[in-house]
Amino acid sequence: MLPPPSGTSISESLTRRAVERAVAGRQASYAEELQRIVEATYRVIERTGTVDPTLRDILRECRLSTQAFYRYFTSKDELLLVLLDDGGRRLLGYLTHRMERATGPEGRIRAWIEGVLAQAADEGAAGRTRPFVANEARLAERFPAEQQASVDLLVGLLVPPITELNVSKRGEARRDADAVYHLAFGALRRHLTRGTHPSRAEVDHLARFALRGVGARPAP
Repeated sequence: MLPPPSGTSISESLTRRAVERAVAGRQASYAEELQRIVEATYRVIERTGTVDPTLRDILRECRLSTQAFYRYFTSKDELLLVLLDDGGRRLLGYLTHRMERATGPEGRIRAWIEGVLAQAADEGAAGRTRPFVANEARLAERFPAEQQASVDLLVGLLVPPITELNVSKRGEARRDADAVYHLAFGALRRHLTRGTHPSRAEVDHLARFALRGVGARPAP
């Protein structure tokens, strides 16, 4: 065992190590509690269909106290912000994977659009994405920077293929990507709100419309 730092007694050194271990243990416990709250919120949303579950239902689901909840959040909106980030990053990974398997800029743009609308076709994915979509305006008002950062991650995936597709419109690529985002998420929001699934014909039509809008010549 290494000797304690100069000027520090062995008892002081051991005390410090004990405190560090205790703090590390509490941090692990807090991280587990936080994850329990997040997962419980998703389960309540999936089971009830609501996008704004009550705090009472969430705490009953995760079997934690109100005191435990306010250890991590100052309001329920802060919890929804965590769900926004979690859902957005899960969707980012899913879309990235789909786009990596596609061929050419048109294929990657289509893969992005199809991936977004696929969130309404799968119950598990819909449950994770619904809070992200349904609370977008509310969270944008309360947490504008954080909400915009989540959007930017998704829109950013579209900018490279749009730029590659039409170099002459390089300066407009971000605006085109924003337009495709709002088009696809508008359709997704409608289906998630109604509990419906987009048809293959609807997805194809939306993809062709978006591709024409960014300067592509998609196959009929």
